[in-house]
Amino acid sequence: MYDIIIIGAGTAGQAAYKEAIKHTSNILIVNYGSWDTTCARVGCMPSKVLISVANQLHDAQALNKVGVTTHLNLDSKKIMLHIQELRNQFTQAALKDVARWNSAHKISGQAHFVDASTIEVNQKYYQARSFILAVGSTPSFDPQWKQELGQKLITSDEVFELEQLPQSIAVIGSGVIALELAQALQRLGVKTTIFARSRKVGTLTSPILQKMAQELLSQEIEIKFEVLPNQVQNSKDGVQIIYQEDGQEHHLVTDYLLVATGRRTLLDTLKLENINTQFADLKNLPVHPETKQLAQYPIFIAGDAHSDTPIQHEAAHEGRSAVLNCLNLEKINKIKNLIPLGIVFCEPEMAIVGQSFKQLESGKIPFVTGYVSYARQGRAQVLGKNYGALEIYVHTESRRILGAELLMTSAEHLAHLLCWMISEDCTLDQLLEKPFYHPTLEEGLRTALKHARRQLNTIE
Repeated sequence: MYDIIIIGAGTAGQAAYKEAIKHTSNILIVNYGSWDTTCARVGCMPSKVLISVANQLHDAQALNKVGVTTHLNLDSKKIMLHIQELRNQFTQAALKDVARWNSAHKISGQAHFVDASTIEVNQKYYQARSFILAVGSTPSFDPQWKQELGQKLITSDEVFELEQLPQSIAVIGSGVIALELAQALQRLGVKTTIFARSRKVGTLTSPILQKMAQELLSQEIEIKFEVLPNQVQNSKDGVQIIYQEDGQEHHLVTDYLLVATGRRTLLDTLKLENINTQFADLKNLPVHPETKQLAQYPIFIAGDAHSDTPIQHEAAHEGRSAVLNCLNLEKINKIKNLIPLGIVFCEPEMAIVGQSFKQLESGKIPFVTGYVSYARQGRAQVLGKNYGALEIYVHTESRRILGAELLMTSAEHLAHLLCWMISEDCTLDQLLEKPFYHPTLEEGLRTALKHARRQLNTIE
C-alpha cells in the first residue's frame, strides 16, 4: 500500500510529487495523456506568446504617431510557427523534469476509484493510505455545436494548433481567456467579434473600472454585450452565426467559432461514486474549502479540478499543501491562504489584488477608495499608453491596504508589489513613506494613496 497516490501530473500534480518525494519514496503518480502542464501546452505560455506578438505589431503600427514611418508585412504562418516552437520549448522543459523522476513512481493510464482506498489503472489495482486528485479541467462547449461545426469550433486547446491565422473569428465569452485571445487575434488582423452573455469584460468588479474597460476594449474589438448566438450552422463559407440584436435577426459568417466560456472539471473520469454514491453529483461535492479534503476521506483535491480560480501558482501551492495533510491525517491543517492575485493580459491589463471592490462592499467592510487616472499620468504619457485607472482600498480604521483593482498598462508588475505589501499588512502611511522614483507608473500609486489619505483624514 502506497503512502500517497497522486492522480494527474499537471501543475498541481507535479508540485505534489516534488513535495512528496522529500518525505517518502512510497508514492505513485498516475497520469492520463501528456505529462506536461495545461499552462505550458495550451494555457498561460502559448497565449502570452500570441499576445506578445500581437502587441509588438500593434505598437509598431502606432509609430507614425511619433514620426516614424514603417512598412510591416504579416506572415500568419510564421507567427503560428513561432508560437508553436516556443510552446514546444516550454512543454519539453516540463517533460524533461518529469523524465528524471523514478520510473517506478509513474504510471500512464486512466485511473478510476474502485473504493475509498483502491484505484484501477490499466486493469491493475493500486491501494494507498491517501490520495491527491489533481486531474485538472478541460474547456467546456456545447456538444451539439461541435457536432454541427466539427473542426470549425475550437477552444483554447486547439487555437494554438492552427497552421495560420484565420481571416475572421467569433469568440463566445468575455472572461479572461476570451478577452486575451480575442484582442490578440484582432491586433493580428483577424476580424474578431465577441458575443458576451452579460455586460462585463474580464474580472474587474469596480463599477468605474469595469465601465472604463468596456469602453476602451470596444474601441478595438466588436463586442456584442448581452447577445449570444441562437443557432450556429456549418456552411461552405465557414461558420454561420444567427443571433438576435435590437429586436432583429442577424447573420454573421466567420472562419471559426472560438468557445471560451469556462472549463469543466475532469473529476468525472474518476468514478467517485464508487467511494460514495453521493459523489456522483460533482457540482455539490463535500470538499472542505480550507483543507480541500473530500468529506472525511483521506482524499484531497488540488488545482483547477475543483476551483473557482484556476491560477497556476495557487494550483502548485495546493498540491504541495495536500501532501503535508496526506502524511498527517490525524492532524489535518488548513491550507495557508495566499493573497489573491489575478491578472488579465489584455491591453490595458487588468488585475485584482487582495479583496476586490465587490467583496468589500458585500462584506460591509468599512473602506475608502483611493483613485488615480492614468490618462494624464506622466510616465504613461511618455509610453503612449495613457489610459485606464487604479483603485486602492484602505480600511477606514486600521488604515491597512485591503485590496486594489487595476486597469492600466503593465499592471502585472504593480499588482505583484501590492500583493506583497498586503501580505505584510502594510498601512497607507507606511507605503507613502516608501520611495517612488520619477518618472514611473508607480507614481500613480502614490497619487491614489494620497487620495485615500485625504478621505481618511476627513473621517477622523
